[in-house]
Amino acid sequence: MALKVGKGAHAPPFLVMDVITAANARAAALPPGAPGILRMEVGQPATGAPAGAVEAAMRALGARLPMGYTEAFGLPSLRARIARHYAEHYGATVDPRRIAVTVGASGAFPLAFLAAFDRGDRVAMAAPYYPPYANILTALGMEPVLLPAGPETRFQPSIAMLEKLDPLPDGLIVASPCNPAGTMLTPEELRAIADWCQARGVRLISDEIYHGLSWGTVAESTAATMGNSAVVVNSFSKYWSMTGWRVGWLVLPEDLVRPVECLAQNMFISTPHISQLVAEAAMDCREELEGNKARYAESRAALLAGLPQAGFDSIAAADGAFYLWCDVSRLSNDSVDFAARMLEHAGIAATSGVDFDSGRGGRFVRFSYCGAVEDMRQAPARLKEWLGR
Repeated sequence: MALKVGKGAHAPPFLVMDVITAANARAAALPPGAPGILRMEVGQPATGAPAGAVEAAMRALGARLPMGYTEAFGLPSLRARIARHYAEHYGATVDPRRIAVTVGASGAFPLAFLAAFDRGDRVAMAAPYYPPYANILTALGMEPVLLPAGPETRFQPSIAMLEKLDPLPDGLIVASPCNPAGTMLTPEELRAIADWCQARGVRLISDEIYHGLSWGTVAESTAATMGNSAVVVNSFSKYWSMTGWRVGWLVLPEDLVRPVECLAQNMFISTPHISQLVAEAAMDCREELEGNKARYAESRAALLAGLPQAGFDSIAAADGAFYLWCDVSRLSNDSVDFAARMLEHAGIAATSGVDFDSGRGGRFVRFSYCGAVEDMRQAPARLKEWLGR
């Protein structure tokens, strides 16, 4: 008799991880001296953790600190430093007791979903969206409700979309800046959505992991506008350039503090101690981090100038994060095949839009521009040569 495999084991893949594997294989097969692969498939800054954070890790290791388990919600000093971040950057007073340090934002989402929702609950999000939102919800027995969004709403949800839902959802996920489109809600739009959720008993989950990376539009945190009921997710992976250290955090409403703490105790025990020390030090490395941001700005400018000349002339408003969401329907309606051929013939790894929108993603490709500036400058010329422009 065949053994049962749980339904959660059948969550869809996160296809960008397959692109990473294919790009690694392609790079390993290149002959000596051949042009390298331009890595534009994943949101992983090429810069690494800031120098001050690395030095903090070396000091801790050199002192042979025990670095055992911390409290489930993390080191008190790190939680206090995160609370100070909200005061300094958003003018928001956040009690450190409401902050939970997590194993990256990826560890934060299951904690938030399990505490805020039940099996069968419906959670809305704009499409295109970050795939693990829907995949984690599905694995937990919850139902993602997709709101197809386009350039008319800057690929963001709107109150008009929400008002059409019947029944209303139990939750709503927003991301500003968002992945993959890189677009943002204005502060006024975010407040209006927050007020709509508050009035209707819809739990708002605000993904703010790209805060600090915006280009002209101010990012506002729901910790400042809707702290009583919203859940805020953030991470040290993007602005702080610490993907592999796996440190994120939640800002929780009072009613979810203890439920999330109990879940964290059982599921993760605690975020790695050394990573928490590094994260706390990283928060004081503002000058280096702003230098990283300046390099992303260079790459963004080079791509926005060069990609249209290569045939990629329909690009979402790149308000924040470090992604360009390109409509490639003039070139292909099969972005999976298009991205595979791009890797093979142009040596550029990018991500098919199908990962972010299974219905319409065949027309889109996402380019990440957080790699080396020189690589980003090379990309348009390679694409022009490949496409014969």
